[in-house]
Amino acid sequence: MTGLAIGGLRIVPPLVLAPMAGICDRYFRLTIRRLGGAGLVSMEFISSEAVTRGVKPILDKMVFAQEERPLAIQIYGKDPQRMADCAALVEEMRADVCDINMGCPANKVLKGCSGAALMGDLPRAAKIIEACRKVLSIPLTVKFRLGLGKGSDPVNYMELGRICQDLGVDAVTLHGRTARQMYTGVSDWDQIRALKQAIDIPVIGNGDVKRPEDAVEMIDRTSCDGVMIGRASLKDPWIFRKAAALLAGQPVPEVTSGERKDLMLAHFRWIIRDEDPRTALHKIRSFAGRYTKGLAGARKLRQAIGSINDPNEFLPAIEEHFAAGPGSE
Repeated sequence: MTGLAIGGLRIVPPLVLAPMAGICDRYFRLTIRRLGGAGLVSMEFISSEAVTRGVKPILDKMVFAQEERPLAIQIYGKDPQRMADCAALVEEMRADVCDINMGCPANKVLKGCSGAALMGDLPRAAKIIEACRKVLSIPLTVKFRLGLGKGSDPVNYMELGRICQDLGVDAVTLHGRTARQMYTGVSDWDQIRALKQAIDIPVIGNGDVKRPEDAVEMIDRTSCDGVMIGRASLKDPWIFRKAAALLAGQPVPEVTSGERKDLMLAHFRWIIRDEDPRTALHKIRSFAGRYTKGLAGARKLRQAIGSINDPNEFLPAIEEHFAAGPGSE
């Protein structure tokens, strides 16, 4: 199994955890890292505006553990100087990769002329990339989509890809949907292949990798250098380990009931330890709903969890569920 080269950084296996907002906090990143198979984990995207204004909760989000390495910190914004200042802080914090978000389709990001909105203003996008590249010695990557999906240039990823290459970006990630599509429809892997054929820097493919087999198929069909996995890891955090095995020509390891229990307990203990009760309740309920997909007796467990108002009661409820053995969905 070959690795993914991002500048002087070697990513093996060539599998990347996507920078999902509200999901990829330090707890989830460590969970994925400890399960194995992820070559690079990404932090949830960080506002350059907030960072350069010294907003403490945002700065706190940027703290990471050595165990998470290699790690990418993704930043977003519309002002080249603020983005450069934020990128400089990313390097100062000794992250392994600085990633620029030019693909987020969320309305609040688009309205701020950030994320995928920059695909509608390529001169500004180029200024941001150039400004960040000047202050960075660590690898710089850019993540984008096919285009905005509206107006006179609905698809302009190829142009942005060439801009990235010309300005010294070390690798790009392409999600095979437009911003207008959000997460609907089908990710167009043919466009990922077209970009890979058109530029010389590494291309990471993203979109519709729902199973471990999809990661292998994406590489086979597009010749992309790596695969980024996002939403599928919420239902199956072991997807990286499974995909890595397939890429290495090895049997896919099965996930035992005990492993599921241990994952949930470890993740939730971190949340209970570090978060205020209200935030802990929200996070645990959110992750429990995802982690229990396909689990025997999942509906009953989700109902029990939904009625809990004290974070400390979650762990005994989970222990009790697994001790009772398989049940009906």
